[in-house]
Amino acid sequence: MKPNTKKIESLISELLIEIGEDPHREGLLKTPQRVAQAIEFLTSGSRVDAQKLINGAVFTQATNSMVIVKNIEVYSLCEHHMLPFFGRCHIGYIPSGRVFGVSKLARLVDMYARRLQLQERLTEQISQEVMDSVGATGVGVMIEARHLCMMMRGVEKQNSVMITSSVLGTFRESAATREEFLALIGNRAS
Repeated sequence: MKPNTKKIESLISELLIEIGEDPHREGLLKTPQRVAQAIEFLTSGSRVDAQKLINGAVFTQATNSMVIVKNIEVYSLCEHHMLPFFGRCHIGYIPSGRVFGVSKLARLVDMYARRLQLQERLTEQISQEVMDSVGATGVGVMIEARHLCMMMRGVEKQNSVMITSSVLGTFRESAATREEFLALIGNRAS
């Protein structure tokens, strides 16, 4: 269901008043409208169906070699403070006769990231969707992200990076497959 942007605008106006601002001053006149539009966009992933997003862009390909797309930009909002976290996502999978159109992996990342999220959940949702959508024999997903809720407030650790991974199928069962994935994305374990 699409959010009621008029209601969000009203709530943002109230919020501005509560924090001691004047929503009628020049710089804030359109802020409620802009924030409502931003929130609608930044949470749009929860209103998208993965199979409609993929839209049949899964192709028959007789290969069982690892496929990797790395450095996919990821931007999301943490569900605890509604502050952004951002970084990069690396996806690897071993096909079982079917492969994605390459842009669909980036679109899946965006779909799951554009909602109130936890990085841990986001990582697992992406890996499970890749596994299920192409029937992969294995999937590895790693996300490296910076969280503004940890950088701007709280402990204020500006150089911190959170790394999460989710490995399924052969990526979980085979140390060699995991090691190949980590080496190819440039995060070889030592």
